[in-house]
Amino acid sequence: MDFRLSDEQEAMRDMARRFAHEVVAPRAAEIDRTAKFDRELYRRMGELGLPTMTLPEAYGGAGVDSLSWCLVIEELAKASTPVCNTLVLSKMTADIIHDFGSEAQKREILPRMATGEAICAFGLTEPGAGSDAASIRTTARQDGDSWVINGQKMFTTCASVCDWVIVAATIDKEQRSRGIRCFLVPRGTPGFEIGKEIELMGVRGEGACPTFYDGCRVPKENMLGAEGFRTLMKTLDGARAGIAAMAVGLAQAAFDEALAYARERIQFDRPIAEFQAVQFKLADMAVEIDAARMLTWKAAWRRDSGLDYVQDASHAKLFASEVCGRAVDQALQIHGGYGMTKDYPIERFYRDAKIHQIWEGTSEIQRLIIAKQILKGS
Repeated sequence: MDFRLSDEQEAMRDMARRFAHEVVAPRAAEIDRTAKFDRELYRRMGELGLPTMTLPEAYGGAGVDSLSWCLVIEELAKASTPVCNTLVLSKMTADIIHDFGSEAQKREILPRMATGEAICAFGLTEPGAGSDAASIRTTARQDGDSWVINGQKMFTTCASVCDWVIVAATIDKEQRSRGIRCFLVPRGTPGFEIGKEIELMGVRGEGACPTFYDGCRVPKENMLGAEGFRTLMKTLDGARAGIAAMAVGLAQAAFDEALAYARERIQFDRPIAEFQAVQFKLADMAVEIDAARMLTWKAAWRRDSGLDYVQDASHAKLFASEVCGRAVDQALQIHGGYGMTKDYPIERFYRDAKIHQIWEGTSEIQRLIIAKQILKGS
């Protein structure tokens, strides 16, 4: 792997860095305070082609590689985790529609997603099904030329503002994972209801809600892919490098804040950056963040090269999420009591960091995936 970025990749990263600094960062605290999805900001990201930048140009994308996408995600995550997560969601859902949707669905939906005009949510987690995705209880029953969906989903990101939701449901509970399929449900479909926004500790402002399906009827062609569980797993595998990049971005932002604070905070007549205890914290943070970034780049590079990347994506997601938690914790420690106040962004970073060890497969699930890959190859 060549660690030198191409001119195009550097240009993409620089564009995202400017946008994050000039447009996203000034809004981040307000988005967190109000916990409201910023639709206008999302449209501005659409003007730059960010929501579906990896899609082919024929569907409104830019056809960029996975590494470029990770570079963009890292820069935006430095400014706002919830804003950045909407882009990860957009790529996930767009990939499912592109890979498994009909040509008519692709032509109708993907260009609108690319411009930020429309948003597609993803309903997987349920009140009784999280890490064990195969145990989902939402059902889909075929009735003539339609599928009838019944059930409930939790933590559906962007549900409050979505135009469609991709719902995972089982057509046969006895088959467990083999019975799972994915269905495209337009907003406004009778029997589809969106609940009240969930009050979250962190990642506030991403429009996460429960969604309910009571006799929700969709056309038979709205089933996306004949093997739903593999669709889900492929989607999650593809997203994990992006989730890792997001964790790296947040960790880097925490490090940058800690470094700046350590240089200006005076104790015992000198900046605390001159004390070895603080220097060691900064050194450990810098090393771990760089290592997490390299694991993320490796996973993206393997995907771009057409190589198997499942284990690499889990390596990156596991390590980056754990590094993010440690980095934000140490950054707050360097800030001392001031880090607990909302006057400094580290307080928001601290609340946002924990989710990285949970979503798109917990740290425990990543270890299971990695162990399975290791044993399969032995």
